[in-house]
Amino acid sequence: MATVTIKDKSFETYLSEETIQSRIRFIAGQINSDYKDGKPFFIAILNGSFMFAADLFKHLTIDAEICFIKLASYEGMKSTGNVVTSIGLDEDLFGKEVIIVEDIVDTGKTLHQFLPKLVHQQPKSLKIASLLHKSAATVYPVKPDYVGFDIPDKFVVGYGLDYDGLGRNLKEIYQLI
Repeated sequence: MATVTIKDKSFETYLSEETIQSRIRFIAGQINSDYKDGKPFFIAILNGSFMFAADLFKHLTIDAEICFIKLASYEGMKSTGNVVTSIGLDEDLFGKEVIIVEDIVDTGKTLHQFLPKLVHQQPKSLKIASLLHKSAATVYPVKPDYVGFDIPDKFVVGYGLDYDGLGRNLKEIYQLI
């Protein structure tokens, strides 16, 4: 099992690149089927979801649009408890089929605070696609509709996820040792 060191922490391989890509193709297939007669509008939440969003989009065969917004609640390895919107949403969502793309849903606080802002715009539907879900850590009533992997409540890095801004470029997902 490969290990990497980022700053002062060591991580071991948790999900291989092949495993991640296979699951993304599966999720894209589900979305292609669910929206074969629609045109979903994806909202990818930066920074963490950029790799997942890009790879997911490559496997969509339906018409779809995407935009990116920046929400943040983490510093280092812990949530600050505050959700900050750094880049806002400029799109009108009225009547659209919206899919939020997240890298990870753990406590659910970020989405719990953000979803009412989207609901207020009256989309036709609102779903969540998350590569990772820490269901054991979820405190707020947020449940992704499309989930890549349900993982234990351990800190992970790689494939868009970071530790203090580092490690996002790793092709695999690593778990804290």
